[in-house]
Amino acid sequence: MPGTPVRVLVAKPGLDGHDRGAKLVARGLRDAGFEVVFTGIRRRVDDIAATAVQEDVALVGLSILSGAHLALTRRTVEALRAAGGDDIPVVVGGTIPAGDVARLREAGAAAVYPTGTPLDVIVADIRALTDRTEPTCESE
Repeated sequence: MPGTPVRVLVAKPGLDGHDRGAKLVARGLRDAGFEVVFTGIRRRVDDIAATAVQEDVALVGLSILSGAHLALTRRTVEALRAAGGDDIPVVVGGTIPAGDVARLREAGAAAVYPTGTPLDVIVADIRALTDRTEPTCESE
């Protein structure tokens, strides 16, 4: 529907309780015209996948600072597939070592944003991903 904002989900999987970065990204996306659904902290991947499908989001963004980014990303992608959301791209941001970027992509992440990625890069990439085109730039 023309004029309808693109809906995205920002989620904090696992036991990570630090949500400052996720809230900053969610606010930036909202200010850029997206409709943002924020799950809050400490969510199970199955709950994230169910919410993504129920809310009919165009993208899931994971914020992970706990060091469990590889396992949580892989499990979220698998849970989305199992819930019928295999067409929903997943992006991941947070404390991510450069050596893990390629592994996250192999696990199903459409884009990876290590700490310090400029917000305008994230917004542009998510805009491109939700338009079903390739990201304009990806921090690695």
